[in-house]
Amino acid sequence: MVGAGARVNTEIQAGPLYRVVGSLLSISCNTSGFSNVNSKKHFQIRMKDPSKPFHEINIMSSEDKGFSYARFIPRIQNSEMSIKHVDSNSIIFEIKYLKKEDEGVYECSVVNPEYNYNGVYSATTVVKVIDNSLSVTSSDAPTSPSYNEGEALSLTCQASTNTIQHVHLAFSWYIRKEGEQDAKPIISLDKDFTLVPGEGFEQRYRDKAIRLDKLDEATYRLNIAELEPLDQGQIYCQAQEWIQDPDRSWYKISQKDAEEIPLTVKNELHEGQELLLSCGIKAQNLAKRFFSVAWLWEGIELAKIGPTGILTVRQEYIDRERNGELKATRTGNNNYQLRVKPVKTTDKGSYSCRAWPEERGEDGNFNQGAAQDSQPLGLRRIIPSGLSVKMENMKQPVSPGEKLKLICEADGVKGQLSVSWKRKATPPTSSLFATIISLNENGVTEKAEAFTSREVTVTRPTTNRFVFELADVADSDSGIYECIVSETQPSGRTQSQMQNVNVTVKSIDSVVKVVLRNRDPLVTMGNDVQLMCKVSSPRVPMTLTWSQETEDTNLNTIVVLYSNGSISWSGDQYRYQVQVDNQGNSVMHYLKVLRASHREEGKYQCMVSIFLHNVYKKLPASNLVNVKVQNPENKLALSPSHTIAQRINTDIQIDCKVTSRTSEFSLYAVTWELQQDAGNKTILTSDRNGITTFGQQIEESHRKRISMRHTDGPTFELTIQQARISDKGIYMCKVVEYLQDPWGEWYSLSDKHLTTVVDVTELVKTIFTAYRNSTLQARNKNVVVRYDHSSPHQFDLTVLKSNLENSGIYFCEVEEWIHAPADGWRKHAVEKSGNLNVTVDAEGKLSIPLS
Repeated sequence: MVGAGARVNTEIQAGPLYRVVGSLLSISCNTSGFSNVNSKKHFQIRMKDPSKPFHEINIMSSEDKGFSYARFIPRIQNSEMSIKHVDSNSIIFEIKYLKKEDEGVYECSVVNPEYNYNGVYSATTVVKVIDNSLSVTSSDAPTSPSYNEGEALSLTCQASTNTIQHVHLAFSWYIRKEGEQDAKPIISLDKDFTLVPGEGFEQRYRDKAIRLDKLDEATYRLNIAELEPLDQGQIYCQAQEWIQDPDRSWYKISQKDAEEIPLTVKNELHEGQELLLSCGIKAQNLAKRFFSVAWLWEGIELAKIGPTGILTVRQEYIDRERNGELKATRTGNNNYQLRVKPVKTTDKGSYSCRAWPEERGEDGNFNQGAAQDSQPLGLRRIIPSGLSVKMENMKQPVSPGEKLKLICEADGVKGQLSVSWKRKATPPTSSLFATIISLNENGVTEKAEAFTSREVTVTRPTTNRFVFELADVADSDSGIYECIVSETQPSGRTQSQMQNVNVTVKSIDSVVKVVLRNRDPLVTMGNDVQLMCKVSSPRVPMTLTWSQETEDTNLNTIVVLYSNGSISWSGDQYRYQVQVDNQGNSVMHYLKVLRASHREEGKYQCMVSIFLHNVYKKLPASNLVNVKVQNPENKLALSPSHTIAQRINTDIQIDCKVTSRTSEFSLYAVTWELQQDAGNKTILTSDRNGITTFGQQIEESHRKRISMRHTDGPTFELTIQQARISDKGIYMCKVVEYLQDPWGEWYSLSDKHLTTVVDVTELVKTIFTAYRNSTLQARNKNVVVRYDHSSPHQFDLTVLKSNLENSGIYFCEVEEWIHAPADGWRKHAVEKSGNLNVTVDAEGKLSIPLS
């Protein structure tokens, strides 16, 4: 914060500022001393016309759009005038293209955001607008733009200016090469009179092969002692005019370029060097017209670029074009270029370019106009280099994950060697080779950006032998690999020779095999399941996924084993175990399902994914393996079936005893059923939790008489109180044994059952018994039984002195006995008669015939 006694001060860039018509005017203005330093201050720019010193003109405000006079509004809207805040307390006012009428006294005022005034709130500077009087010409221009390699070149650049102020002149010579948008400086003399060589020309400047000589105050001469092929292009001179402002800073007020001079350097190339030919078209409205350009060798067309930019190449040169040895390009509206590298001895001869206009008709087809040929350029001879390169045979094809090794050997070496390795993909995505790695004369390697993350090396075990190695190849590494050996001879001349080889890397799908097996397809509940996934593949980083197929055929991931050793579980980890066993060219993955249950039943699958060079590829999954989980052997057994005879109105107890069980921790569900002639019905059911439910056919009045009890053994006791004749029948006890699976869920085994025959009878009193040996035995002296021998199957029962107590239901039961010599008498059958209801009064005597 500024103290209370501080004063506001406003400053503007000191003048006078001399600027040229059409150039940029930039004026800085700042203020200080306000109580709130960080608040954004707004500024106003005004101008006083020297011819009207008391008349101020509002140019622009950083806050008020209505501040400007009408004459400035179009320039402000076109962004030709602007105010830019540098920070909260300073601005820069700019006019992009100065006009003569912009000359005057400029005032910068700060808008006071506070209530009182204390200090200086505006400042002025003077702007002088002068005409651009700078001109530049180049002389000594060659009568012919064509030079031979090694010849000298001398060009003069002369500048003139009418500026009366003290200025400094700067000079630069530039070369614009074909196919390059920006010109590059050859050599420059800056405003401080310092000579600076351009990039790529430093060594020749140090060797004094390139000089800039001063002839007078505004004339300088460029001298190149020996032209090189790289000097070919458009050469021009540039002059700059610099003025020193009152603040001692230098400002460039004008710049002019001389006319460009085309320069062609003819050369005697050495085999392996580059042949570069340029073709320029001069015509009106070039940007709106179509042309075809062809390059000719000895009058034979080598290559042609059509009106739509499509390149066609003569049949004999197709392979060289595909390998990147021959390139024809359009580098601008009127510039075309042909490059041949490495040049061969057979490439010597006369070269020219031919161009003709193409007019597009209404049907879209082109109509060819008259053609014009350039002056021929003779490539007198191509000196055999003596350098040759050969590539050693290699193993083909290469498997993914292996190391690709290529050996390149040079013969006929006379100088320092460097090598670069390139590759063109197959099928080709481009006609150009892309650099992989290079090794210079000093043994320094440099990788291409695309291969910085790859393990790629080039070594030089002997002087003329280069070994290229690329690790962990994938099928995307297939292509044409090119070895380019460059030689720098003691004279400084360079040449190159190359050799290439087609490399095929097998697809990962063709070499990776995944087979899934199950050691035991049927396991018993609670036992382990062992699955084995065999992956036969080269040594490549892989990720393996174990999955189980759901009922809707989707796959649920169990576990993923990544190539870096990490494991990601999706299933319950404590239910599984994984193991990996490397076996040379294959890897065995094991998945053990611990204590399997029905939940683990289903189809299993293993799947492999490969991650190579930032490319993730999922391979076809293995076969599906079915896993079945069976229940353990049912060891449940019940006590034998038996018969119970029970009197009416007594309690019936039927036992259903478990004599053998599958597990001591089993639970049981019990169902009691009654089978009668009228049909079967469920009496009651007890589930494994002991919850009892009566059958729907058991009436409520009967349910009170029926109960079941679970005792040790275990034994299930069915009790029927106050037995009735209707309770007789066959009682079936069905027992289902329940076990817990490894997940704690209960499952059932098949049921076992036993039957008990229950006979319920009324109370019977035996009156008389006659045995098979004719012995008679009466239990009442008033009872007489008569056996009629004439009718051996009839017995008569006589009750003497009958009374009311003899009333009741009478029946007779007859046993048939058969005598066998070996066994003696044996009871053969028993039969019971029907019932006879007898009522006796106090006086009568009743005889009852039985048959």
